[in-house]
Amino acid sequence: MTSTPSFEKDLLITIDGPAGAGKTTVSRMLAARLGYTYVDTGALYRGVAVAVQRAGIAPDDDAALEKLGREIELRFKIFDDQPRLLLNNVDITDEIRDPEITMLASAVSARPVVRSCLLGLQRALGRRKAAVFEGRDMGTVVFPDADVKFYLDADPKARVQRRYNELAPQKNIALADIEKDMCQRDRNDSNRQAAPLKPAPDAIFVDSTHMSAEQVVASMEQHIARAG
Repeated sequence: MTSTPSFEKDLLITIDGPAGAGKTTVSRMLAARLGYTYVDTGALYRGVAVAVQRAGIAPDDDAALEKLGREIELRFKIFDDQPRLLLNNVDITDEIRDPEITMLASAVSARPVVRSCLLGLQRALGRRKAAVFEGRDMGTVVFPDADVKFYLDADPKARVQRRYNELAPQKNIALADIEKDMCQRDRNDSNRQAAPLKPAPDAIFVDSTHMSAEQVVASMEQHIARAG
């Protein structure tokens, strides 16, 4: 069994990568092993998407999005040792995983006004360090000076299958639909003008195609031990 490394200082760790690469599972496991705070920044954008949907705002209406961003409150709260996302004090954790919200989140996250709105919140959450931030632009835009940056990727077919295994038991959804949505989301995230999905120049690339989550975390711990 791999021993958890100890550090003389608290570190800020970022894990970026496309959907289905295993970021959420790995980020949670790594944070738990290190005794760090886990922050799912993608959930924040999904939270904005829920607010956009409820308000009936078009995802490209920047004026309305900016106004919405000033009016809503998003925060994490721990229930039964699990982080839950609250929108204006209402738990929306389950709602943000709906495929419709997933695609809407991809659209609104491309808008600079939305990214600007959430940038300050994310940086405030990272000020104390001792945290693992999961997202798509954590190491490139939000925390360019993070202590350790990872870019987690996997073969597209493996990513689609993982997402199907995650969603199929909960929702009546076809593998082909997940593949279509993921391809569209990859294009949206990689080609958007504001903070496109890409590895930071100093990020450590991890291919999880043929690795278990435990193996990925063990590999990351080795890199972190050298940095700490």
